[in-house]
Amino acid sequence: MNKLLAVLVALLLPLSVYADTADAVADKIRELEATFNDAYGENDLDTYFGMYAEDATLIFYGARQPVPKYREEWTAEVAAGAAVEKNEMTDIQIQVLADGKIAVATYVLETVSTTTNGERSTMLAHETDVWHKREDGWKIVSMHYSELAPAE
Repeated sequence: MNKLLAVLVALLLPLSVYADTADAVADKIRELEATFNDAYGENDLDTYFGMYAEDATLIFYGARQPVPKYREEWTAEVAAGAAVEKNEMTDIQIQVLADGKIAVATYVLETVSTTTNGERSTMLAHETDVWHKREDGWKIVSMHYSELAPAE
């Protein structure tokens, strides 16, 4: 009986440790997502773009865009007067994978922004960010942004 108990403990203990690790990673990703989305909402481009891996895959409106091109375009828009006034995420869900080295965050994003010609718009979207723990810390390696259709 003692041997059976010892075997069960040996088998189940790693699951408990992984659950603790997964919870800690999910908490970290939740914190990083808040920083990431706050930086976008505050037009803090250095912080915002610093959270992407240089080789990340970004998809906006069905098209793939490299990080350097996106940074160049968005920096020019902000310099010309475009601004984000609000960037609020809700309904965040996080999955932790690969022994805590990869995490997927999905959420709904409400963004209020002003274009360079002063037009104000509000957008609702689903966003998915894939985070990878690298030597230089957690980085977004893939992001998919899909605008939601307006409610009728």
